[in-house]
Amino acid sequence: MDSEILRLIDAIHRDKGIDKEVILNDIEQALSSAFQSQFGQDGIVVKIDRTSGQILAHDDKGEKIEVNELGRIIAQTAKHVILQMIKDAESDVVKLSFDNRVGQMVSGTVQRFDRGDIITSVSKTEAVLPKKEQVPGETYRMGDHVKAVIQKVKKQGSKVRIILSRADINFVKRLFELEIPEISDKTIEIKEISREAGFRTKLAVYSSNPKIDPVGACVGVRGNRIKNIVEELSTEKIDIIKWDEKPEVFIPNAMKPAEVRAIEIDADNRRAKIFVAPDQLSLAIGRRGQNIRLASQLVGWEIDVASTEELDNPDKAEEAVKSDPENSGKTVEESK
Repeated sequence: MDSEILRLIDAIHRDKGIDKEVILNDIEQALSSAFQSQFGQDGIVVKIDRTSGQILAHDDKGEKIEVNELGRIIAQTAKHVILQMIKDAESDVVKLSFDNRVGQMVSGTVQRFDRGDIITSVSKTEAVLPKKEQVPGETYRMGDHVKAVIQKVKKQGSKVRIILSRADINFVKRLFELEIPEISDKTIEIKEISREAGFRTKLAVYSSNPKIDPVGACVGVRGNRIKNIVEELSTEKIDIIKWDEKPEVFIPNAMKPAEVRAIEIDADNRRAKIFVAPDQLSLAIGRRGQNIRLASQLVGWEIDVASTEELDNPDKAEEAVKSDPENSGKTVEESK
């Protein structure tokens, strides 16, 4: 048994890359606990000879304890420790592999359901799509393929818990990177994203090349360039907007599909008041305030909306900052 333990430790060291001393120390501690339970006394210390593999034990008074008759306990304890260390080592490899993929898109297969969570298989590893990270209204069946981004990787004991998300803004970002070549090659840059999963996404894009229309390049003729994205997001509306460093241009763009007639800027407090035609008020605000809320999140400013009827001077409407064709944003629906 003594030499057998050393041979097993050596094999684990070579196959799993676990330091021999770490394995030996863990086995010694486990045997100490097992012997203390067996003899009903504390303070028992166990040592394994590094050359012969002989197991030596003594109590807290330094008196030797015979262990020859405890072969079964020794074998079971050593086996348990080694198996646990193998599991830990394997989970460390899995965690490291998925840690490097956080934020990336993966495709999994639905294996089962657990209280609203969807358990999938990703690269032969179990991953969970929690209910809160699912898109409202989407349903899945066993065996369905599901795309998601890896949101988080956590180690729980000897297991690795991989958390997926379809509600994260990075999910939309990765879809655009996969489907729009100019984004993947950095010709077009995604500057900002705001999203309410299952309902609406606003995406601000920019290109340093003046010859490229980043909005048109993303949408394509009749939306053909983002067809797969639209299908993946199902009923979720997508507003693709041209980013601009000037808030007086970017904010009206972000308010699409509403047309801004005038804007007042309070740069110190990062606050803006926009004016729209009376028949555009509900469009600017959006259902339950969604459009103005997402626009505010996109630009990082507080936005107030008012009717052009509130302008002190009707001529102010002539000074409005309008989103001309070059600076305009589009919804997917408008491009179809």
